[in-house]
Amino acid sequence: MKHFGVAIIFLMALALSACGGSSSNNTINGNWTATLTGTQDLSFTVSLTQSGSIVSVTNLSFTTSQSCFDTGSTATGTFTLAGNTGGVTTGTFGMTIQSPASNSNGSNTLVLAGTLTNNSISGNWTLNGNGLGCTGSGTFTMAG
Repeated sequence: MKHFGVAIIFLMALALSACGGSSSNNTINGNWTATLTGTQDLSFTVSLTQSGSIVSVTNLSFTTSQSCFDTGSTATGTFTLAGNTGGVTTGTFGMTIQSPASNSNGSNTLVLAGTLTNNSISGNWTLNGNGLGCTGSGTFTMAG
């Protein structure tokens, strides 16, 4: 009987450890590539690190020629997990990219608002600023 009790405890511990899983399904941590289409076509790569609902944005690099964002542009982000059902993670995502004060083409802000479904984020973007050609809107996708 003693061995049976030990076996039950072992099986329960094993079952509970499987429930923990990797937290990566609940985050957007990693490298992402964004493609923006609409009144302008822009692309960039970025690294995202989530801590709660705050997303740290690093390694921002535009891969299309544009003059709205010089080196030194900063970005902030948010992510709110909506759920993880059947292995499908969903949530709301937001990111704001701001040109640096020293930007040669004015002060410009790019805002993305979308929804994460598994390893893809899609939504809408808006570009506002006083730089030449630095206004517009459209849709975007990000792949991680």
